[in-house]
Amino acid sequence: MTRTLTVGLDGSPESLAAADWAAREALLRDLPLRLVNASEWQAPVYVPAGGLGMPVPPRDVQLAAAQRLLDEARTRLADRYPGLRIDAEDIPGLPVQALLRAAEDAELLVLGSRGLSRVTGFLLGSVSLAVLAGSERPVVLVRSREPGEEERAGARPAGTVVRDVVLGLDLDKPDDAVIDFAFDAAARRGARLRVVHGWTVPPYYYGGDLMPELDDDMNGRVRRELAEVLQPWQEKFPAVEVITQTTVGGAGPHLIEASHDAALVVVGRRIRRSAVGTHIGPVTQALLHHATSPVAVVPHD
Repeated sequence: MTRTLTVGLDGSPESLAAADWAAREALLRDLPLRLVNASEWQAPVYVPAGGLGMPVPPRDVQLAAAQRLLDEARTRLADRYPGLRIDAEDIPGLPVQALLRAAEDAELLVLGSRGLSRVTGFLLGSVSLAVLAGSERPVVLVRSREPGEEERAGARPAGTVVRDVVLGLDLDKPDDAVIDFAFDAAARRGARLRVVHGWTVPPYYYGGDLMPELDDDMNGRVRRELAEVLQPWQEKFPAVEVITQTTVGGAGPHLIEASHDAALVVVGRRIRRSAVGTHIGPVTQALLHHATSPVAVVPHD
């Protein structure tokens, strides 16, 4: 079965921006684009203080609204991206469960996430967070565009600078799926790959001012280990230029900073098949709340 590149729509500007990003990505990957909407509304679990809540519309009204949304999005994307294969479908079930099922047959699931500004980045909603934490397929979160960014949605004009793809890499447990995703994304875009790794100073070490030679030695070892991990991938993707950045402390702030000028930031998420809680890790959590570029979260064992 041919996988698709799937995007979840809910009618918000954020999901429409995600659909635009997904359309361009589908063309890069030569995949069909699947637009999905989970039209079933969930009844509120509480009564507002005023005693009057918003009633859940009848099912036929929900279906009609979903079909209108899908038809309009499909028409708009077909006009903007001629030749793109587009399917549109209302999928049964409440949003989280429906999107997780849709992700199972997708090469990539793309969701919108509200960006408050270029400074504050993402506002991660409960649906996006739950899908992200539960999906075993890669998920990309795309913030809404700001005024003046609309021209970036179409084909890249000649002479436009190609932005880096950024990879947050954990050397303690580097995962092939995460690294491959980042290299592949850079190769398809003709972009550089910027690899960011944060390392922790051992507890017995109290500062570079006291033992600068130890600091230099440790930094050298980290860089050598990073080069060893990346070497097979550079051989597999020889056209991708790689630059590395190692820093003492957490990688989160550096990934956030790098997102300001990135085409895409790629991070991993360890799959934890638990019925309780959301498990996306502190670095990814911080990145999702403050990044300004799209963020790809790649699950791995």
